[in-house]
Amino acid sequence: MQNYIKKSPFSIAFAKQNDSFVPKALIPYSLVVLNTISDFSSFRNSFSDSIGFVPTMGALHEGHLSLIRKSKKENMITVCSIFVNPIQFNNQEDFDKYPNTLHQDLALLEAVGCDVVFVPSVSEMYQTKHSTKFNFGALELVMEGSFRPGHFSGVAIVVSKFFNIVRPTVAYFGQKDLQQTLVVKQLVADLGFQLKLDIVETAREKDGLAMSSRNLRLQPSLRAEAPLLYSELVKAKNKILKGESIEMVSILAKHSINAIRNVKIEYFEIANAATLQPIKNNFNGEVAICVAAFFGDVRLIDNIVFTKDA
Repeated sequence: MQNYIKKSPFSIAFAKQNDSFVPKALIPYSLVVLNTISDFSSFRNSFSDSIGFVPTMGALHEGHLSLIRKSKKENMITVCSIFVNPIQFNNQEDFDKYPNTLHQDLALLEAVGCDVVFVPSVSEMYQTKHSTKFNFGALELVMEGSFRPGHFSGVAIVVSKFFNIVRPTVAYFGQKDLQQTLVVKQLVADLGFQLKLDIVETAREKDGLAMSSRNLRLQPSLRAEAPLLYSELVKAKNKILKGESIEMVSILAKHSINAIRNVKIEYFEIANAATLQPIKNNFNGEVAICVAAFFGDVRLIDNIVFTKDA
């Protein structure tokens, strides 16, 4: 990590705020790595212009990097966090096996021109045992919430912490975690965070598979089968737009996914994209089709959002 640590992170803020006075060739854009809240706060207090923020759990892929690029186009400074949040995991084994590719992540962030990366430890983020709980009502009782109780409370706690520490102008999230984006939207509205949320379309591999850090754990045979999730979403969308029964579309999609060896579906839901509550055939508006399935011991999620008219 030492190769990426810059002695004076505040020079970035100075140079970008005063670039009309500094030769562009001399403006330092090398990646700054900060590990403590105190160090990050010192940096943040030195800078008053727009800050774009991309929160991640590491094992970065093109989806993350596309968020970084978008932030760089729209803000003076771009901050990325890398933190695997233990309190949002229901499965300790899943937490233990979560990919750790920090050195590679830092190299990727350096290459795409990220300005600052905040990499706190668990003890830094949770200096005391947390007791706060969030409840998002009906939104957290479906899909991810029904299979991962307490997950969104853990997400909300760490996102709140990061928003308070980073104080971003804009925070960028990927649509792949659709339910999470709706939870964060509600969190921002309920707690009055003064920032803008930018939800960016899911980044996909050439075969349609949604980019995910968990893809690194897929066995080759199951990686070859994983694009079926997206193809079933597209099929379901087309059938619904043709007026086919929502219930039957869901049944057939589940059957197709479960037919794959070593694959077990958790849910395949067709819902109101704004609330994630189930819809009926006569529904008109934004529709979300969401799926979660285990490919071996690796849990993948995906979704597709579209408009259904009368």
